[in-house]
Amino acid sequence: MSSLFAAARACLDAATPDEKPALTLAMATAFARGELVIPEDAPPPEPIRLPGRPAKPKLVHPRDLPRRGFGTDEGRAAFIHAVAHIEFNAIDLAWDAVYRFRGMPHAFYEDWVSVANDEARHFNMLRARLRDFSHDYGDFDAHNGLWEMAEKTAHDGLARMALVPRVLEARGLDVTPGMIVKLRSLGDDATADILEVILREEVAHVAAGSRWYRWHCERAGVEPRTRFRELLREYAGSYLHGPFNLEARLAAGFDEDELAALTEP
Repeated sequence: MSSLFAAARACLDAATPDEKPALTLAMATAFARGELVIPEDAPPPEPIRLPGRPAKPKLVHPRDLPRRGFGTDEGRAAFIHAVAHIEFNAIDLAWDAVYRFRGMPHAFYEDWVSVANDEARHFNMLRARLRDFSHDYGDFDAHNGLWEMAEKTAHDGLARMALVPRVLEARGLDVTPGMIVKLRSLGDDATADILEVILREEVAHVAAGSRWYRWHCERAGVEPRTRFRELLREYAGSYLHGPFNLEARLAAGFDEDELAALTEP
């Protein structure tokens, strides 16, 4: 396999929790070594469809997911599973950005292959921790919200960069610090340590979204702050819930005006 687009498609199609992260790590290493080229004459990407998925977890509406507290091992296992599911989806989101958006600068592909590599590591760490609770990925129901946003933004790289990294994935910057504090208060330092790694690296992922969002805006001749407000109103109102981690979002490429847009009623 010598084409980066073919590698991205193979990772998208990989369907098991063993195969997808393993192939992702291998393809990211191959790309870093210069073994995968970005062909100028590649055919257009195929229309977006569901990536490869295991038979479980069962995907349900978010409102149908039971609420579980951290006070029991089962509750913490369900929480770890939910985060692992986000990371499994994030692998696909990064590879879809690589596969779908052609003719971008080389640095764009470097960023999103690196993100895919990180998300695969995150998933593997969480899955290993889930097994410490005698569970595995697929044992709890999950939802499909992240990939649904990928489908909505398949036509527009600008909207994809605005709404997936800078809205959905940035949500982790807001909620993860509180989760870490709660887990440490319960003595679960092992899970908290994993979340510390994820939080630190997700700042860089959201920053990549900010960088390429602004690149798209400059190319299109649109004002990024105004367009971000418009996209929030059009696509993302139901996804925004404060309080927001303003410090982490500033580090991830948000400016003061964009943060003000998030906190408006």
